[in-house]
Amino acid sequence: MKKYFTTGNVIITCCALLIAARFGFLIKVYHLFGNWLGFVFTDTQSAFRLLDFSTADHFLSALLIVVIPALVFIFRKSQVIAARINYTNLIIICIFFVFTLAPLITRVNPEFQKNISVTKLLPPFSKVKMLRLKESTEKQYSNIFQAEKNTVVARSFDDNLLFVDSIKEFNDKVFFYQSGAENSLEKSRLVLNDKKSIISKRLFILGSDEFGRDIFSRMIYGARVSLSVGFGAVVIAFFIGSLLGFFAGYSGKWIDILLNRIAEMFLTVPSIFFVILILALFGNNIFSVVFVLGFSGWMSLFKLVRSEIFLIKKKDFFISAGLLGLKKSNLFFKEILPVIIVPVVVNLIFQFGNVVLAESALSFLGLGVGNSFPSWGSMIDSGKNYITTAWWLILFPGLALFTIIFAVNSVGKKISSSITQIKY
Repeated sequence: MKKYFTTGNVIITCCALLIAARFGFLIKVYHLFGNWLGFVFTDTQSAFRLLDFSTADHFLSALLIVVIPALVFIFRKSQVIAARINYTNLIIICIFFVFTLAPLITRVNPEFQKNISVTKLLPPFSKVKMLRLKESTEKQYSNIFQAEKNTVVARSFDDNLLFVDSIKEFNDKVFFYQSGAENSLEKSRLVLNDKKSIISKRLFILGSDEFGRDIFSRMIYGARVSLSVGFGAVVIAFFIGSLLGFFAGYSGKWIDILLNRIAEMFLTVPSIFFVILILALFGNNIFSVVFVLGFSGWMSLFKLVRSEIFLIKKKDFFISAGLLGLKKSNLFFKEILPVIIVPVVVNLIFQFGNVVLAESALSFLGLGVGNSFPSWGSMIDSGKNYITTAWWLILFPGLALFTIIFAVNSVGKKISSSITQIKY
């Protein structure tokens, strides 16, 4: 009997812990989702207008937290789910959870900033006192869904939240201090927390940056950006490299010469010039970065597919299949694809790690996804100005970048070594 933790055990355990930690919040999300579905039937156009990306992200995460354990249980006997847990598998699981369940892992908007004089450059595990004002009676929402949405989906700014250094209560008034400045409020204007107190605290697990933004939430959503860019660029490189490599290797003659010369031309030109050209023409946005990193990385896959096709064409089994009159489509799916699929996957895995590193490097140089999204590279770039006073601004994004690249390369090396053992 096996007495070790498997990948499936860890995934189910993490889901259970996350459900337990966010149970109350999940109930609110499900209730909001039910209201939205009801709103769809009464006013479809307005319902989809109110469904922004953040709200849809919350809905999807709330559904996945239930679906993921069910899928793991159904496929519990598969090789991947039943594999023994190790360091690499654990990192991959963490990456998967961060990518799919970010709104449940952190409740803080990565762009949220308020009372910067109090919240800026806080070290890890800092706690800041905060006061919450009651909603203004003059503030009206167009419908129930919009009002409930504002209590569930984290916003980048909150008028009713105050971060303070210290608080003093005197009769019906509350005096609070922010960087030495004294202010006061009527106690009746403040909301009581679960402990029937007006004073709450927010924990900054990994500290805050120079604008008072939570480093932990920016790390989580920054991982999403890096992974999305990696996946998108790899897909583009896969289609361009594999298609051109197949045509070059299978057709041969002048088509092979032409495509091979084009690939060599791209290889001779440093990719940074191509990157700067595209970003200068189309601006710094996530789509431009995905395109430029994908289009500048197809040459290695082209060379791999082309060489594999050349080798397969010379094999006896392939020549025999052609002489027997097997259709070209059958030749591809039955003879070529099974041989090239594994080395192509290995190449794409290594390419993914390179793209994640390249995206961070571009963001560090100010050529990345821009200011609309948090990025590990941009976090490291902003942290270099505070390296002596706020070391956490560089340390945590740098560790995350190192960890994800190490895990991806470890997976690629394991698959590559397995192929070598099979071949030899």
